Amino acid sequence: MQNTKEESNKSYKPPPVVAPAAPPEYFTGNYSSQLVATLESGVSFGSGEYFIDVFIGTPSKHFSLILDTGSDLNWIQCVPCYVCFDQNGPYYDPKDSSSFNNISCHDPRCQFVTSPDPPQPSCKAEENQTCPYFYWYGDSSNTTGDFALETFTVNITKPNGKTELKIVENVMFGCGHWNRGLFHGAAGLLGLGRGPLSFASQLQNLYGHSFSYCFVDRNSNSSVSSKLIFGENKELLSNHNLNFTSFVGGKENTFYYVEIKSIMVGGEVLNIPQETWNLSSEGVGGTIIDSGTTLTYFAEPAYEIIKEAFMKKIKGYAIVESFLPLKPCYNVSGIEEMELPEFGILFSDGAVWDFPVENYFIQIESDDVVCLAILGTPKSALSIIGNYQQQNFHILYDVKKSRLGYAPMKCSQV
Repeated sequence: MQNTKEESNKSYKPPPVVAPAAPPEYFTGNYSSQLVATLESGVSFGSGEYFIDVFIGTPSKHFSLILDTGSDLNWIQCVPCYVCFDQNGPYYDPKDSSSFNNISCHDPRCQFVTSPDPPQPSCKAEENQTCPYFYWYGDSSNTTGDFALETFTVNITKPNGKTELKIVENVMFGCGHWNRGLFHGAAGLLGLGRGPLSFASQLQNLYGHSFSYCFVDRNSNSSVSSKLIFGENKELLSNHNLNFTSFVGGKENTFYYVEIKSIMVGGEVLNIPQETWNLSSEGVGGTIIDSGTTLTYFAEPAYEIIKEAFMKKIKGYAIVESFLPLKPCYNVSGIEEMELPEFGILFSDGAVWDFPVENYFIQIESDDVVCLAILGTPKSALSIIGNYQQQNFHILYDVKKSRLGYAPMKCSQV
């Protein structure tokens, strides 16, 4: 993923590795290597997402995908593109790749995806019918196309620090012919969710059951970059500032759910009804951590209580009302050092996550105004810890031990 165009055109062809065709828990192995990829902030594209460069097909071609732990389907815009959004660079054309293969509607893997609505004609035994898919996101973005297999070229880092290219064959992905939404120039999406379709799940037999990332401050100089690491990170695990909270909900979930007990503002534990945070047996509500959502969202009445707590504790700054839905906002022009209340999340298992002020207040209008970078969702809806709040923390997804790790880190130095 980090290789240059020149490297991708080398005649050297590394030995292929076949990605799992069944759920990853059936695979074991000696996970002696890591995959380290560089991520790019989408700020320059007007996006709050993080982008990853991926090389797809044979011969491999470069595509920029949005990194998303809140979904599991990998997909890119494909020719013929009947309804597509603008992207940087040409669309992927399966006819140009010798390693592209459609998944048949008879294939058991076709059951991993949801069929379009209305349903396609029934799968007939005598026809080589493709496996259609439909995938919908919480902001109403969606993709529809053919479920298929393709070769992804990745760059792994060995324990001795040396790198080598590795071809991963038969990666399940969506070849999207109808795609709608605000994807800000990306060619598609790389899913890192908990389901069997995600890129993380499909690589578990290569790198084990964990991955991590570290997002630099989105206003950082372009010379520094965020990192995504597949495989065990011994340096992170030995960090004495690394804390863990457990994932909740079944392993069949796409989302990485965590269980919040309460919120702390200015050292005060807020009185938020416990049912606000509950994940029902039907999968309604709860809290997830998500790299593909920018701001943090808390279900009502938690958001209103949090907002009121900040407004009660913040004194001496003029309130600005012109940046809705962000609220409260304050005029801080001419102020060298802001004094804003501390903010933290208290989890049900006793873990605490404290945040620096730049992770929950966002500066806008040439830094003259700061706004709370938290929004609300309806009662019983999903709460989301977004990527803005995760900046300069090394975030570890330990799927095997079903836990989330987080350590404050200068991510530009990872």
